[in-house]
Amino acid sequence: MAITGERIDLRRFTYIVFIIMDLQVSSPGPLRIDELSRRRRVGILLICSMSLLIVGLDVTIVNVALPSIGSDLHASVSGLQWTIDAYTLVLASLLMISGSTADRLGRRRTFMVGLLTFVAGSLLCSLAPNLTTLIIFRMVQAIGGSMLNPVAMSIITNTFTDARERAQAIGVWGAVVGVSMALGPVVGGLLVGSVGWRSIFWINIPIGLIAIVLARRYIPESKAPKPRRIDAVGQILVALLLASLTYGIIEAPRRGWGSGVIIVAFAIAACSLIGLLLWEPRRREPLIDLRFFRSIPLSAATVIAVAAFASLGGFLFLNTLYLQEVRGLSPLRAGIDTLPMAAMAMVFPAISGRIVGTRGARIPLLIAGIGLLVSCIMLTRVTDTTPFSWLFAAYVVFGIGFGFVNAPITNAAVSGMPRAQAGVASAIASTSRQVGQTLGVAVVGAFVTRTLGGGLHVDFAAASHAGWWTLTGCGAAVLVLGLVATSRRGRSSAQRTATELNPEFLGGTGK
Repeated sequence: MAITGERIDLRRFTYIVFIIMDLQVSSPGPLRIDELSRRRRVGILLICSMSLLIVGLDVTIVNVALPSIGSDLHASVSGLQWTIDAYTLVLASLLMISGSTADRLGRRRTFMVGLLTFVAGSLLCSLAPNLTTLIIFRMVQAIGGSMLNPVAMSIITNTFTDARERAQAIGVWGAVVGVSMALGPVVGGLLVGSVGWRSIFWINIPIGLIAIVLARRYIPESKAPKPRRIDAVGQILVALLLASLTYGIIEAPRRGWGSGVIIVAFAIAACSLIGLLLWEPRRREPLIDLRFFRSIPLSAATVIAVAAFASLGGFLFLNTLYLQEVRGLSPLRAGIDTLPMAAMAMVFPAISGRIVGTRGARIPLLIAGIGLLVSCIMLTRVTDTTPFSWLFAAYVVFGIGFGFVNAPITNAAVSGMPRAQAGVASAIASTSRQVGQTLGVAVVGAFVTRTLGGGLHVDFAAASHAGWWTLTGCGAAVLVLGLVATSRRGRSSAQRTATELNPEFLGGTGK
C-alpha cells in the first residue's frame, strides 16, 4: 500500500480512537441532544449503524444460504420466497408503528428492545427444525428489526440537526448497507460451507448484544414533545394490504391466478388500500399523514425506494440461485463472486451523501437510475454459460447504481418533516424499502415458479429472464422519478408543503 493510503488509514484509526475515548470520559447520565460534542455525535452514529449492519447482514447471508436451506428443509421456490418475504413483510408492516412508538415511549428504549428481540429471533432461527418454524422465527426477527433502522435513523436525525451534516451522516449510514452486503455473502458462504446454514444466524447475536450495552451507556434518551396516538385501524389496514398482496403474488403461480384463494387475497389488498386512503385523512393523528405526500420529492422518493429495493431483493434472490444451482458454485464462491457489487455499494453511499449535502439529490438519483437500468438489461441475457467477466461487469454497474440511491431517498424522507416526528418520517422511507424488497422477491420468484413449476434445475437461467426485465423496469422508474423529484416543480411543492404543515422546516428538500 502506498504511503498516502497508510496515512489515511492511520488518521481514520486515530479518529475512531478519539471517538471511543470521548465516549468513555463522557458521563453516561442523561444528556440533551443539543449538548453533544461532534465526536459524541459521530460515536452515536457508529452505534446506531451497528443495528443496520446486523439487519443488512441478515438479508445477504440468508440469500446465500437459500439453496442449502432448500435442500435441508425440502423447500420449493415459493418456500424459499417465504423465508425472505416473511421477514420483510412483517418488518414493513410494523415500521410505521415502531417509529411512532419510539417517539412516544423513548427512542433509546425502543431501540434496545428491538435489538434484544432481534437477537432472540436469530437464536430461534438457528434452532428451527423445519421450514414452517424457520418462517415463524424469521417473523420474530422482523418484529425486533422493525424497532431498529427507523428508530436508529430517528436518533441520528435528532442528533445531526444541521442539514449538510445530516446528509453526510446519512451517507455514512448508507455506506453501512454496502459493508453488510460486502461481508454478508463472504461470511455467509464461509459459514454455510463449513458449519452449515444454521450458523448464519449466530453472527447477529454478539453484534446485537454489544450494541445493546453501548446504546444503554452512551445514547441519550429522547422523545417527541407531542407524540402521536396509536392508530390501530391504520396499522391493521397496512398489515392486511401488504400480507394479502404478497401472498397473492407468491402463491398465484402454484394455485393459479384465477383460483378463489388468490382472488380473495387480491380483493383484500384492494379493500385495505381503499380503506387506508379513506380512514387516514379522517384521523387527527394518522399512522401515515397523507398530507406530506403533497411534496413531490417525498412522494417520488417513496416510489423510488420501492423500485430500488425491489431491484435489490430480486437481484439477490435470482443471482444467488443462479450462481449455486445453475453454475454449480459453492456458497463461499458465490458470495465472493458478488463482491464487486457489494464493494461498489459500500464505497458510493458516502460519496452520494456528500453530493446530496452540497449539490442536491439530482445527480445521485440519475446515476442510480442509469446504473440499475443498465445492469439489469445486461442480466436479461444470462445463460448457463455466460462469461463471468460479463457477470462481473453487470455486478459492478448494479453496485454503483444501488450505492447512489440510498442517501437521496433518506434525505428526502426526513427533510421538511417535523423533527419531533422523525421516527415516523424515517419509517416511511424504511417501510418503502422493505415493501420494495418484499415485492421484488415475490414478483421475480413468481415468474420463475410459473416457468419451472416450483423446482430448481438448469432451465433456471432462461426462467429468470422475465424477472430481470421486471427489474429493468424498476431501474427505469428510479431514473424517471429522479428527474421528476428534482425538477423545479418538485422543489416548489416540497417548500410549499413544508411551509404549510411544518413550521420548523428542516430544509434540504429544495436542493
